[in-house]
Amino acid sequence: MKYFELENYEVTSNGIVKQIKKQKYPYSEEYNNEYNKHGILNDQISFLRLGFIIGSIKRIPKNILDIGYGNGAFLKACNTIISKSYGFDVTNYPVPEKSEKIFNIYENHFDVVSLFDCLEHWENIYELKKIKCNYVIISVPNLKAKSAEEFLNWKHYKPNEHLWYFNEESLIAFFNEIGFDLIEITNLEDAIRKSSDDEPNILTACFKKI
Repeated sequence: MKYFELENYEVTSNGIVKQIKKQKYPYSEEYNNEYNKHGILNDQISFLRLGFIIGSIKRIPKNILDIGYGNGAFLKACNTIISKSYGFDVTNYPVPEKSEKIFNIYENHFDVVSLFDCLEHWENIYELKKIKCNYVIISVPNLKAKSAEEFLNWKHYKPNEHLWYFNEESLIAFFNEIGFDLIEITNLEDAIRKSSDDEPNILTACFKKI
């Protein structure tokens, strides 16, 4: 993929834009608590995501691990229909009642693993291939900038917070590389999170472990 040149960024072989040098970002309970200001939108997007999962895998998950669970809104939605839910987050923000907080995401096997607005924050996205699961559900900002100026003015450009940037092709290529096949990809979250332009804002996808 040919891409514009930008200091401290490079394009990987599968088309992901990667920040090179970075500083540790100060994630905290206050960071997660920011999501609470969205009010009812938390519930709307949580059930939209849950419906996407069930529609994609054609059944209710046996269990689910939500990585980067934020304020726990999605786990609360899961607990209305999924019997076992687990949460992992780098902060000490508590998981909702009926969910279990875990500290090792590589130890057990999960039916579904969800990463909503999460993977772009990881220090090393290739750690994902170590997780044992049947399906991964993910949402990431959709990179559509065609110039350095567009990229630097993009609302999802967040140095040290967002370390990786995907478009549809690079997201699929990355998951294929780590052993997952695409089941479904969509922009359904734009129904709630859409910006004023006409291009897709958020990519949401379901991948199945090969």
